[in-house]
Amino acid sequence: MEGAAATNGGPMPTWTADDLAVLDRVREVRVAGRRADGSLRRLTIVWLVVVDDAVYVRSYKGPDGQWYRGVQHHHEGAIMWGGRTVDVAFVPDASHDAEIDAAFVAKYGNGSSTQAMIMSPATETTLRIELR
Repeated sequence: MEGAAATNGGPMPTWTADDLAVLDRVREVRVAGRRADGSLRRLTIVWLVVVDDAVYVRSYKGPDGQWYRGVQHHHEGAIMWGGRTVDVAFVPDASHDAEIDAAFVAKYGNGSSTQAMIMSPATETTLRIELR
């Protein structure tokens, strides 16, 4: 993995160009928050987009979405796609909302599900997914 973290507080791992390309193409991923005991909550299918070499997700149901509430406790968890599971951090980040909205429309079309993802309450739940 490119940029793997050092054991003494070195740089955080970063997404590889290959990971970003695959995640930009894949239609759905599964995410789960981590419980206090370290176990994962139930994996939930979500849509994601890649903007400026960063990975973003939103909760279709807004702040009431079960998976979203689950990641709010520790802001850690996992993401799974293509048979691969990686540990991640979920970081609230509304700094690129306009670009994220455009990326959702470009990737998923302009249907009612996409419209829900680019309007409140979903836009209140924008999370950047970072490798841990």
